[in-house]
Amino acid sequence: MKKLLALSLLAVCAIPVSAQYKSEVWSPDNGDGTYTNPVINADYSDPDVCVGGSGEDYYMTASSFQCIPGLPILHSRDLVNWEIVNYALKGGLYQGDETLLKHFSTAQHGNGVWAPSIRYHQGQYYIYWGDPDFGVYMVRTVNGDPAGEWTNPHCVIRGEGYIDTTPLWDEDGRCYLVNGWANSRSKYASVLTVREMSADGMRAIGQPVIVFDGNGTESRTCEGPKFYKRDGWYWIMCPAGGVPTGFQLAMRSKSPYGPYESKKVLQQGKTSINGPHQGGWVHTKYGEDWFVHFQDKEAYGRVVHLNPVDWTSGWPIMGKKGEPVTTYKKPQSSSMTVVNPVESDEFNSTVIGNQWQWQANYDEKFGVPTAFGTMRIYTYKMPQDSKNLWLVPNMLLQKTPADEFTVTTKFRFTSKADGQFGGLIMMGLNYQALIVKRVGKEFQLLVVTCNQADKGKAQQEELIATLKPTAEDKITYKPGIHEDIYMRLYVKDSKVRFAYSLNGKKFTDCGSEYPMKEGKWIGAKFGFVSAESDPKCDRGWIDADWIRVTK
Repeated sequence: MKKLLALSLLAVCAIPVSAQYKSEVWSPDNGDGTYTNPVINADYSDPDVCVGGSGEDYYMTASSFQCIPGLPILHSRDLVNWEIVNYALKGGLYQGDETLLKHFSTAQHGNGVWAPSIRYHQGQYYIYWGDPDFGVYMVRTVNGDPAGEWTNPHCVIRGEGYIDTTPLWDEDGRCYLVNGWANSRSKYASVLTVREMSADGMRAIGQPVIVFDGNGTESRTCEGPKFYKRDGWYWIMCPAGGVPTGFQLAMRSKSPYGPYESKKVLQQGKTSINGPHQGGWVHTKYGEDWFVHFQDKEAYGRVVHLNPVDWTSGWPIMGKKGEPVTTYKKPQSSSMTVVNPVESDEFNSTVIGNQWQWQANYDEKFGVPTAFGTMRIYTYKMPQDSKNLWLVPNMLLQKTPADEFTVTTKFRFTSKADGQFGGLIMMGLNYQALIVKRVGKEFQLLVVTCNQADKGKAQQEELIATLKPTAEDKITYKPGIHEDIYMRLYVKDSKVRFAYSLNGKKFTDCGSEYPMKEGKWIGAKFGFVSAESDPKCDRGWIDADWIRVTK
């Protein structure tokens, strides 16, 4: 637990002060005017970016699926150094719609927010996305500040199958929308459609027109379209050919409804960067052009790359002659700030850090910050027939930040009843966790492993040690027993292994090295799990003192 002095200082600070965070494990800025890809070595799937009203503020969002808060808002001044400044969906999926709020109160892995687009229009920022089960949705800023408040989601088009939506406001004030289609819902895909919207972008007023068809060609699975206009041409930029090994297309027409001619403008070629595609193009105030996109790195998720764009041929040729760059000159900018998305957390704030997400719409019984310099995560009451942790919604997780890193945490687990457990987890379709579980008046230290969790397979437990409680309540009314423990996980080469310590100095390895596995459309995520199977007992909890991500 942090010292009382630290808490006293926090209490008298009326305005929170935050320093620029530089990651120990991945920072793309080389400090010599160059950068190394990926610019964000974490799972920001299907990224899109726009230039803000200042001309030198860039804002990015990405797919968040069922994770809450959703629609992350990242900010940069140079397209290389990024930080998470907000979420557009703080109140859950979908605030204002009680039916859907309840629907997403349980873990809906892989559903929800797919491939959003972010745009700046008439002083406000807009984000559109397709929810393949419910339709096309939009949110916008309330006061023109992406770091401030956003409206509740507005349903633009109701229906199934809509994904990957992007608006385009034309010079004459008319608005158009391009989208892809999810084969899993519509039973067709590899086509892009365009329709006209009302001028305010709130509803469709025209019928969809198929403007591109990749069926039966190498451009199969064309999706993720982004809509632009440049020098009198309408441009649609989209990936095709599949996520792991595909490429980026650019297509142009003199009409928003086509026909469009297309050209491959970015592909792996002779590089080691597979499937470079799906992202956003920006033109800077300095006259430079850049493309932000993802690379699929399996268990690590879809990480974010930055490539230059050359228009001299009349087409947006990306990277170096159409192949992605690894190290390159930074975009021109007045900013010298080096900053990365925050990973470590001392839990000294009364607000949950932006690196954290829950597995479903937030319920305050999941957990809350405390005034004591800790984050409390209550035990979730699992159905007694649960075979694994796949549907536990109150895991507090964050994205993996690098290919190789170490996570160390200190926490106290408080148990009120047998079977309650808590610990550190690497979560995906397969998962492994290190937990302490109450058995009688003691705790068992267990490595818990599950393959094919999404298929309902049962998890396996390996007993590492039996631990005496650190402390016991000396009362007769609902006493608890407590375990103070340090846990650690190491990640390297897409594998994870765990260790523990009772004093924070000497760590003992636990179990064996375990291959990480991505989640449903997202990378593996690490963080805290706290659960139980007894529906009648009082909840136990984790009080996480801190978590630190290091080399």
